[in-house]
Amino acid sequence: MDSYKTFDYDVLVIGAGGAGLRASIEASGCGASVGLVCKSLLGKAHTVMAEGGIAAALSNVDGRDDWRTHFADTMRGGQYVNNYRMAELHAQEAPDRVRELEAWGAVFDRTKDQKILQRNFGGHKYPRLAHVGDRTGLEMIRTLQDHGIHQGIDVHMECTIIRLLKDGDRIAGAFGYDRERGKFRLFNARAVVLATGGYGRAYKITSNSWEYTGDGHSLAYDAGADLIDMEYLQFHPTGMVWPPSVRGILVTEGVRGEGGVLRNSEGERFMFQDIPDLYKNQTADNPEEGWIYTQGDKEARRPPELLTRDHVARCIVREVKEGRGSPHGGVFLDISWIKEKIENAPEHIRRKLPSMYHQFKELANLDITEEPMEVGPTTHYAMGGIRVDGDTQMSSVPGLFAAGECAGGMHGANRLGGNSLSDLLVFGKRAGEYAASFAKENDGATVNETAVADTIKWALEPIERQEAAGSASESPYQIQYDLQDTMQELVGIVRNQAEMDEAVEKIAALKQRADQAVAPGNREYNPGWHTALDLHNLLTVSEAVAKTAAQRKESRGAHFREDYPEKSEDWGGNSLVVRKGGDGEMEITREPVMEVPAELQEIIEENR
Repeated sequence: MDSYKTFDYDVLVIGAGGAGLRASIEASGCGASVGLVCKSLLGKAHTVMAEGGIAAALSNVDGRDDWRTHFADTMRGGQYVNNYRMAELHAQEAPDRVRELEAWGAVFDRTKDQKILQRNFGGHKYPRLAHVGDRTGLEMIRTLQDHGIHQGIDVHMECTIIRLLKDGDRIAGAFGYDRERGKFRLFNARAVVLATGGYGRAYKITSNSWEYTGDGHSLAYDAGADLIDMEYLQFHPTGMVWPPSVRGILVTEGVRGEGGVLRNSEGERFMFQDIPDLYKNQTADNPEEGWIYTQGDKEARRPPELLTRDHVARCIVREVKEGRGSPHGGVFLDISWIKEKIENAPEHIRRKLPSMYHQFKELANLDITEEPMEVGPTTHYAMGGIRVDGDTQMSSVPGLFAAGECAGGMHGANRLGGNSLSDLLVFGKRAGEYAASFAKENDGATVNETAVADTIKWALEPIERQEAAGSASESPYQIQYDLQDTMQELVGIVRNQAEMDEAVEKIAALKQRADQAVAPGNREYNPGWHTALDLHNLLTVSEAVAKTAAQRKESRGAHFREDYPEKSEDWGGNSLVVRKGGDGEMEITREPVMEVPAELQEIIEENR
């Protein structure tokens, strides 16, 4: 058997984004020895791409905001299939987590009286997003890393985990390899926290970076944990569409939060054509100012560009399909028009949206202070993920925890902008705390040497296969390309039964092809080998998305079916749970959504 290096920890955290860093800090603070593994370099986490802000009811800009309204907004955005306990804890604890981040050195934009400034965002009734220009995620990662380096956490960079290891039913550790040299590593751990993000790289057009291949979802699934809500995948309405080399790169919702408007090729603000009754209680006297948005005795004025992301994305697709799109297949997002309202608008835009100004200037040779941007939907965020307990974040496998995007339930059918960063902080802390507690209360588990040997054998197959490959060999790059094409075309923004059934068949064929994938060369500096191993994760999550989407015969949140365009009361009471069957086949069961307690239901009703 190939040699490997062994490490021992109380808690192993896989993923070094916001959730992983916050979990590591908390677990270490509880006295646990902590190992932190990241697939890329520390600081490269996809959290840095979250630009708009952190959603928390600080009430600094509008004193009417509170956790109850935030909770109700989150439940409504998630179409009431959320894990209510997670939504409740998130709304209650987010303000403390933001203040904590500030105490650790985060530098937020300020109001005139030096409170943390908050901006409007889609689906939120009040200005709620604490922000640092349009670089909020970057500031979060900087702050957490600076704070975390003093906690005695061991960091293993450029290391990919390929299997979770168990002792009976409980977790025992993880096995991976160093991406640079290809040397194997065994991590013994009493508890493991998965914080690996999403799986946008299963799609052709995505805002996600290369690391987002569904590693955590697949690791948990293979270890016997349940996945939930996998059919709900968010397509952010505004990604770059031109030039082709940058298609899909995120254009933050903060552009719309600062006054950016969406127009079609005819110059029309088309979002006014389709404001759902759920949000429109009465029309404003001047539609250009937005609609009047009332909840009980509370009132706010909202522009239609800040409706939920699923709705805006579908409206953009409609404009393009009906021939009113921009020259390169999107629509126009215009922030430059605010010079009609604001003195010295170009300087204001550059100050509020410095990353966006630089991004379009450098990548598209376009000055957003003078010209509109071309934007279109891009695969962005996975609401579905590992099913966890709302309080502890532990999965259905004892000792295995999950936080952040790879954990499901919190966002229901659709995530509100800004809730992702506060989600990372709230549940990263909880996952680290309870993982440390589990490690303290349970003795160390024993890793099965046979499982390690089998994992090594599996991992080396793409390299060893080249000697006998011949004409039957498959390129892992081509398989990934074909998978991305399949998911983009058949399980995208608008879905139907025939296309999803076709996708399921194609994914099954791609799995067979992946078994023949060949990575020429050896283990050192071999990106083909990395891609061949990632295929297992991508195919697992793609199968789960396609199969659950095909089963849910209604439209809800980010899941829109043209053959079932309405919501179903029956389906609204049920979630789809994915687990690995005893025969290795994927099983999907329909289970009731958690019943909301009366006191929380009352909050929801008051804020409808």
